[in-house]
Amino acid sequence: MAAKAEKLTAVKGMNDILPPDSARWEWLEAQVRALMARYAYSNIRTPIVEPTPLFIRGLGEVTDIVEKEMYSFEDRLNGEHLTLRPECTAGVVRAVVEHSMLYDGGKRLYYMGPMFRHERPQRGRYRQFHQVGAEALGFAGAEIDAELILLADALWKTLGLSDVRLELNSLGQPEERKQHRAALIAYFEQHVDQLDEEARRRLHLNPLRILDTKNPAMQALVEAAPKLLDFLGEASLAHFNQVRAMLDANGVAYSINPRLVRGMDYYNLTVFEFITTRLGSQGTICGGGRYDYLIEQIGGKPAPAVGWALGVERVLELLKEQGTANPAPALDAYAIIPDVTALPAAMACLQALRAMGVHVQMHAGTGEGMGSMKSQFKRADASGACYALIFGADELAQNQVTVKALRDGSGAQSTYSLANVADWASHLQSRS
Repeated sequence: MAAKAEKLTAVKGMNDILPPDSARWEWLEAQVRALMARYAYSNIRTPIVEPTPLFIRGLGEVTDIVEKEMYSFEDRLNGEHLTLRPECTAGVVRAVVEHSMLYDGGKRLYYMGPMFRHERPQRGRYRQFHQVGAEALGFAGAEIDAELILLADALWKTLGLSDVRLELNSLGQPEERKQHRAALIAYFEQHVDQLDEEARRRLHLNPLRILDTKNPAMQALVEAAPKLLDFLGEASLAHFNQVRAMLDANGVAYSINPRLVRGMDYYNLTVFEFITTRLGSQGTICGGGRYDYLIEQIGGKPAPAVGWALGVERVLELLKEQGTANPAPALDAYAIIPDVTALPAAMACLQALRAMGVHVQMHAGTGEGMGSMKSQFKRADASGACYALIFGADELAQNQVTVKALRDGSGAQSTYSLANVADWASHLQSRS
């Protein structure tokens, strides 16, 4: 007798999304698609696997993502160095450059899909996680920064999320950051004994990353460090103030966080994060900013760009935490079929109902039996359907079906003709 096969399980930190929970994902995705259409953002879909140099060049070598978190490997067939995408902005930019998408002007794009980072799995942070992102490429004005922030703010309102706050900062331009960098290095060198090992390693490589430390023992030191806002020139300040003015005009509350730097090196000028206090350490649910030099870094003609990405798992966790309603679409009807001889007529009726937009589930038996009426009604009740459709022998003899209410407490029953399904199909639709 052959040995029993070993049970296989999912990779740690990469989760199955099962019904009925998957319906919450579909609901969120539908809200995103509808909102993106109202803002004239078009969908783009890029490969999950990209060339490793894309992320090294785009995100920066001295970043946690590139140094510690990427799933990179060598293609054994051709030796190409490949990486499961840890984020999607670099891939979107690569696609825009490769297909010359900016030849006729700027593009507003959005994406949804899985990303991969080798992190310690915890609530709201997984090794395969999902993002929704919006990118506006080819637009230099502060109005596009503001539009993207307004788009995210509109999404929170659409989803019914209230405990979300916006933090804003400006990283200025490269020359301004260069001056700030020199001041940071000089400051931290004076306090090198207070730096942890990670900060010491980054001191001369990328001191801006030190400002993003999560080490509580370094917070006071970081708080007193030179602020980039103090090094901004007239043009950078004007851009930042224009963004703020447009947010003010639209009633979007925000706070300025001079320590906000984001985790990738490609940002300049405006950066922002939407944060909640309800998810513990994983409080950032959306973040982004302007990245005017990334297109050129990836090999395209210089062009400005700005965008954001949100964590789907974190948004769904926040919806659950707030108790915000995001139900799955209601099942309208469940078909009770007492005998296999009723299947041809029943299935013809169900197909007609589905073609008219009714959500209906057919009872399926095992072998030749369909199960008792009692067991079928139990399944109908458990399905959440608002009505039971009963295809009994008496009904079929008169070319009819009995419709029984399951949810309003009345248990009311009506009979309808199978010859005129269109006349009563809308009566079953419980969805608003």
